[in-house]
Amino acid sequence: MEIWEIFAIAGLIFVILEMVVPSMFFLNLAVAGFLTAICALFTSSWVILLSVFVVLSILSIAFLRPLLLRNKDSKEKETGMEGKYIGQIVKVKEPVGKFSGAITIYDERWEARAEVDEPIPEGSEVRIVKYDSLVLTVERI
Repeated sequence: MEIWEIFAIAGLIFVILEMVVPSMFFLNLAVAGFLTAICALFTSSWVILLSVFVVLSILSIAFLRPLLLRNKDSKEKETGMEGKYIGQIVKVKEPVGKFSGAITIYDERWEARAEVDEPIPEGSEVRIVKYDSLVLTVERI
């Protein structure tokens, strides 16, 4: 097995680890592994290649990881529950109480709960205030 293959395999292992543990950490090591594999085509010195891998890993973690995390956070805000559902005003489809009820939002039926003792009647407008798994908590407006 040649040296470049070892670094390429290490890069693949880091990609797989990033898929299993999505932390935006192993992706940086994968980039360093693949770039070191390219460098290994020009030199066969383990000392030089390990130094290149360490330097590229540190640079990638220092500069690329913050960019990846910022991009990941903005995507989560754009597509998450906060942006799409929380704060929306919707109609009650089935009377909403502490233990049962349903609303419709974006032509979808969602289980809903209210934190008040008195049930909110069907047809009322409510605001979505939080979510818990597949159940939305609403308040009367």
